[in-house]
Amino acid sequence: MSSALPVHSWDEPAGIAPRGTLVLLPGRGEHGGVYERFGRRISTDGYRVRALGDASSDPEAITEAATKLLRDETHPGPRVLVGSDTGASHAARLAALGTPGLDALILAGLPTGPRPAESPDWEDELERRTACPTHRGRLTADAAFRRGALAGPTPLEPVLDGISVPVLGLHGAEDTVSPLGEVRRAFRSLPGAELVSLAGTRHDVLNDVTHRTAAATVVLFLERLRLDEGLAPIAVTEDTEDLG
Repeated sequence: MSSALPVHSWDEPAGIAPRGTLVLLPGRGEHGGVYERFGRRISTDGYRVRALGDASSDPEAITEAATKLLRDETHPGPRVLVGSDTGASHAARLAALGTPGLDALILAGLPTGPRPAESPDWEDELERRTACPTHRGRLTADAAFRRGALAGPTPLEPVLDGISVPVLGLHGAEDTVSPLGEVRRAFRSLPGAELVSLAGTRHDVLNDVTHRTAAATVVLFLERLRLDEGLAPIAVTEDTEDLG
């Protein structure tokens, strides 16, 4: 992997056996450091996180880096590819190609088609991205974040055909960049895939006001994956109404 390509890393706590590895592909305008809060939270539960850069800026380099990380057997399995925004589109393509070492896929804020170019107004972009004041402040102060990138092109449609690994989708119920209804239709082509919508959440689903719930949903998915590729439930809500 080229030393010029930055990789943001968060490891499991000292003395804790690692439970798996997540390779994260950010979306338009982002970099791996934008996901520090998510990476720290997931790594606390024993999962290593490696966050790359915006795949739209250098698709070949990011794809090569992600592929090498997934094939690297020094990273514990299950090895899961996580994509946000256009990173989700790139992650889906890698999964559809049958990338070796990939055990599961998490698609956050998956874009479903082209959108007309929006005004580059920063406040409007923030409104579309997130309602979380902490994340809004971080993006505003982040010199490495590319403002206006959300108005950039997206794939015509997500490539979901041919994906055979387990899939979890996370999507904001208030996402105006990629409306939830369109994402529901896209997921219908993935039998067995799980799509979880988060109330009051916009496009940056891993970094919005429900970021704790998003991270908890990811951990529950990972724990089920570790025990059973069929994702059998672990925590089961019992029916106490009819006790016979």
